[in-house]
Amino acid sequence: MTGKLPDSDDDDLRLDKWLWAARFFRTRGLAQAAIKGGKIEVNDERPKPARPVRIGDMLRIRRGQFESVVRVAALSRQRGPATAAAALYEETVGSIERRQALARELRLTAASAPLFAGRPSKRDRRHIVRFTRKRGD
Repeated sequence: MTGKLPDSDDDDLRLDKWLWAARFFRTRGLAQAAIKGGKIEVNDERPKPARPVRIGDMLRIRRGQFESVVRVAALSRQRGPATAAAALYEETVGSIERRQALARELRLTAASAPLFAGRPSKRDRRHIVRFTRKRGD
């Protein structure tokens, strides 16, 4: 891979625009908010939204409970399909393993949590009262 896509330029690109083009965020505004909120690090530094991104930069991106560590592989000024967006970065092996382990853990936690359908109906309350009523009443 040459490190460039057909629609990329030789110069650098704003961080918020690259995050949007790489499909980490749906809008540039959300990308800017994440950068200002400290959810993004570039080469272990806290950047500003207009910071230029260059090929080879290492980014740490936190979205919710998940964290991705990626290396910028290409620059693009346009948001394209997901396959083109995936070509803009390379995720580290350790990052992939941590994300998969966390996803497994969250799935197991959700599976063991009790399911509540909301408030009990009048019929359900009657059953609860009958069940919890003391014997001999």
